Amino acid sequence: MVTIDDDAMFAARAVVLRDLNARGADSPAAVDILDAVIAERRWWVEQWPDGADYVAGQVAQDVQEQLLDNGFGRWPRCTACDETAVHELRVEPELGPDPQWVCEKGGLVVAPLGGL
Repeated sequence: MVTIDDDAMFAARAVVLRDLNARGADSPAAVDILDAVIAERRWWVEQWPDGADYVAGQVAQDVQEQLLDNGFGRWPRCTACDETAVHELRVEPELGPDPQWVCEKGGLVVAPLGGL
């Protein structure tokens, strides 16, 4: 039986994987990181069921941090603004429904999560 928690976790994995793929960052090691993040966030949603609406953004942020910490570099890199220094897109809102990829340097909404 699939629960609401499972639905939220499957949906979060799908949108983050779609964005990893869109930027060519869906290596087996990166997908392993995504799956580890999903396993860790499952506990979070089980403890706070109302957080299911926010888990996709949390997963995306966790994957960003883990990719950077594990030597993959900044993901997803911004290609939407005129800034020449390498920088990544950020998830906004940090904790809320309908997360989007945003370039904080240029103040641009680039895409909804899953829409890169």
